[in-house]
Amino acid sequence: MSGIVGLCHSDNRPVDKELLQRMTASLAFRGPDAQNISVIDNVGFGHALLQTTEESLGERQPCGLGELWITADARIDARTELIGRLRAKGQTVTNNVTDAGLILSAYEVWGERCVDHLLGDFAFAIWDGRTRKLFCARDHFGIKPFFYAQVAGQFVFSNTLDCVRLHPAVSDELNEQAIGDFLLFESNQDLRTTAFADIQRLPPAHTLTCSAGEIRVRRYWNLPEGDLIRYRRKQDYVDEFLELLRAAVADRLRTNRVSVQMSGGLDSPAVAAIAHELLSQRSDGFQMEAHTAVYDRLFPDEERHYAGLVAAKLNIPIHFFVADEYLPFAGANDSGYRLPEPENNPFFKHHLDFVRQSGERHRVVLTGSDGDTFFFELPNWYFGELFKRRRFGRLLIELARYGWTQREFPRVGLRAWWRQRRGETWHPEFPVWLNSDFVARLNLRDRWQELNQEQTPHPTRPRIYRVLNAPMWSQHFENHDEAVTREPIEHRHPLADLRLLEFTLSLPPVPCLVKKELLRASMRGILPEPVCARPKSPLTGSPFVETLRNPGSHWIDRFAPVPMLANFVERNAIPPCAGETDDYRLWMNARPLSLNCWLAALASKR
Repeated sequence: MSGIVGLCHSDNRPVDKELLQRMTASLAFRGPDAQNISVIDNVGFGHALLQTTEESLGERQPCGLGELWITADARIDARTELIGRLRAKGQTVTNNVTDAGLILSAYEVWGERCVDHLLGDFAFAIWDGRTRKLFCARDHFGIKPFFYAQVAGQFVFSNTLDCVRLHPAVSDELNEQAIGDFLLFESNQDLRTTAFADIQRLPPAHTLTCSAGEIRVRRYWNLPEGDLIRYRRKQDYVDEFLELLRAAVADRLRTNRVSVQMSGGLDSPAVAAIAHELLSQRSDGFQMEAHTAVYDRLFPDEERHYAGLVAAKLNIPIHFFVADEYLPFAGANDSGYRLPEPENNPFFKHHLDFVRQSGERHRVVLTGSDGDTFFFELPNWYFGELFKRRRFGRLLIELARYGWTQREFPRVGLRAWWRQRRGETWHPEFPVWLNSDFVARLNLRDRWQELNQEQTPHPTRPRIYRVLNAPMWSQHFENHDEAVTREPIEHRHPLADLRLLEFTLSLPPVPCLVKKELLRASMRGILPEPVCARPKSPLTGSPFVETLRNPGSHWIDRFAPVPMLANFVERNAIPPCAGETDDYRLWMNARPLSLNCWLAALASKR
């Protein structure tokens, strides 16, 4: 929603106001409505405001409450409930209090445990003048970023990595371990670090306290491990789910002008339908539109048809974003190709242009991320767990329930088991093009083997626990952040809601999560029936593979490496990408080119 930055001197030196002003001004692209700074004691806060809610129209940050000061990029959910609890604690809180004001009041009451009472997406820092302590926090899922550096007796932070890099004491030295992780796994596997040696990342669901130059980082939330709930009627699951979904969408609206990045599947159309329902109940003066990325020629694609059915049902305008003509690494040499850290995204320009189209008329963009994680689970592990615990009666009931609801026998995975017994299971490949000295210096083969070891899956929710504990989960949301898109647009993800997560984790996998059964049942009568009945299906082709079938695509194998790439990659060992039909190998062998583009852009900024 906004840009934040701060400087804190542990030795009580005065803050360099000119530097703070310059760093705050660099955030104007994400907060064009106002840029302000405040200096309190030996601390300086900066804030760049993006107004996206009614409460933010009169907002001014940094702001204070007695000896407490805050700069925040935050949207706090369940505001009515939180305001009620704060009033019960003696706080004077108005209904139109800003989100930053709510956080300050929560800190006033509960101190560092305030995060236990906050829902929503947030990254903030509070200066507590009473204890001369800086307290920082990041939301449960890491939707809002938070970066920091401790250099030259100073603590520097921002929700924008490039802003931290503006500080003259922060070097451009690369974190080789993060680069190695990118080349091996496509993303940094350490959520505490960044691609720069001096700059750290506050992991999701963590707080940070800086006092007298000492930093303490604490996890405040873990994925819950509760018991399964069982209702007598299937409709009870649907009713509670819809109530929570409406609350999640309502908290992320707080405006009457909104776009939805809408596919032809179930997740984002469900968000669009609930948002339209809520906006219609509020007033007739709302504006809502859908944006859908489609392929018309590259390969068969049904997104246009199904998304069009949803838009017609909701009676909202829909804008199709045709992606056929986008070539891999298009625009990589443009000044607008600004990635804070390496990312293996050959279609980054496609991503940017789609974001720009989605936010051309509205500052708030809703998404359906990540319904595939929350609402879909294969039942095999659940069946296996029941068998292992010798709960044969429950196993027979669940097998019968699966057959009744799905009109088929469950696939128990015997083929996969047999392939595993014969040693035929797929394993990822160690890249052949890594610089041998680099591999030896960082023990990359040991790291590769360690992180690729099979972990004991969660007995009933292997998919969701695996995904939510993976580094790429929060990085997925960071890629929607304004620091990456460079657009003053706030993406909001109603399905990534703590209340929804806790509910779905308590559901029996059969039948609720089989083929998204609960979501399908909840949307019947709300979305068109062909959409509700549509089986989950990936794209019928790979855009990367298909675009490189063109005879003119051999340029990708002739890219000129920047000198620094040789520290990590043996250029001549990279197999040809043009004409490669294996999607996994193509993406793996594109990582050196992605890193090369990032290093080239990094050198051009210096």
